[in-house]
Amino acid sequence: MKILVVGGGGREHAIATALSRNSETEIYSVMGMKNPGIARIAKKVCLTKETDLARIVAFAGETKVTHAFIGPEAPLEAGVVDRLSAAGVACVGPTKAAARIETDKAFCRDLMTHHHIGGNPAYRVFHNTDEAIAFVKDHAGDLAIKPIGLTGGKGVRIMGEQVDLAGALDYVRQIKGDVVLEERLKGEEFTLQAFVDGFHIVPMPLVQDHKRAFEGDTGPNTGGMGSYSMPDHMLPFVSKKAYTAALSIMASVVAAMAKDGYPYKGILYGQFMNTAEGPKVIEFNARFGDPEAMNVLTLLSSDLCDAVTGITEGTLSSSKISFEHAATVCKYLVPEGYPVAPQTGSLLSIGDARRAILYYANVEEKEGGLWTLSSRTLAFVGKAPTLAEAEQIAEQAASGVTGSIHHRRDIGTQALLDRRIAHMKELQ
Repeated sequence: MKILVVGGGGREHAIATALSRNSETEIYSVMGMKNPGIARIAKKVCLTKETDLARIVAFAGETKVTHAFIGPEAPLEAGVVDRLSAAGVACVGPTKAAARIETDKAFCRDLMTHHHIGGNPAYRVFHNTDEAIAFVKDHAGDLAIKPIGLTGGKGVRIMGEQVDLAGALDYVRQIKGDVVLEERLKGEEFTLQAFVDGFHIVPMPLVQDHKRAFEGDTGPNTGGMGSYSMPDHMLPFVSKKAYTAALSIMASVVAAMAKDGYPYKGILYGQFMNTAEGPKVIEFNARFGDPEAMNVLTLLSSDLCDAVTGITEGTLSSSKISFEHAATVCKYLVPEGYPVAPQTGSLLSIGDARRAILYYANVEEKEGGLWTLSSRTLAFVGKAPTLAEAEQIAEQAASGVTGSIHHRRDIGTQALLDRRIAHMKELQ
């Protein structure tokens, strides 16, 4: 298989790494900035904007790739799958129309409503700023405010938690009309990702991401500071009943999209809130999560190329996909000041990280060293039989890096997990 990986972040390094375990696979890369880890794996690299469809298609033709694996959401929204498919390249990733499950939050909510799919919170869609402001004033303290389009995982504002009424009204004005206003969900978040071939769905281990920049779930939202998974592929605050309900919701969405004429192929990411009433959909993403991809792909014990074939040919089968029963903890290193005012140009020095798995993200390799850029820099994944061991491996590696960077030391710790469990018990 000759496969093109589109994207240059930690998620895409994890994808390329998993694909490279098959020694007969040739990997090619398109990315906006050179990712040192991907560059070492790829046979050839094209540095260009990940939404430069003409250049991506031309590079696919030059390298004669047979398949493409799309990492980020921006090229999906731009229609990269449509263009590559027209050029004869089989893609892991949805078409532009199907990618609306992520790129258009109103589309997602309306699809679930139209097909009577459970897990949809109460919501209203607005395209007029004045009408949205009036609604916010009438529902002060009880709303999640979401721009309809892509925001890189940083666009949601929760009234009563992140912003007060005045802040909420200002945010709606900034969005300029296209906004979804939803009931504020209370519970514990979890991520369920799945391989999808248009009709069949094969789930991956549950993961919990941590969006807030600082320990104790404080600070601004980020693209994700780290994540963890458990040896049994479940989470202790998600019951079997809740897991089954979440998987059923995802399967119903896939069936609905096929029925409506835009079958979904690729990775479907369900972000759920486990509430007292059961799982509710926070959002769907049309690709792997970042960092969650690093957890599940580190655990993948079968050949990712088999999943690629199954997705693209419509023959996906759970019998060909397996995951190791181990715990994982992923910790992201980010520049000081991230995400508000990240400090760039800091030289990093990596200590003894031999026990951890290193995934490169937004980092520059030059003059024999690694230098910070403006976003998440490096991620270390610890894998072990227990969560405590996995956390220790990831923490030891992350703490050994010097430079103007920081990371959340509490991700994957028993203390944080205990708080999640206690919170869920209180709600139930």
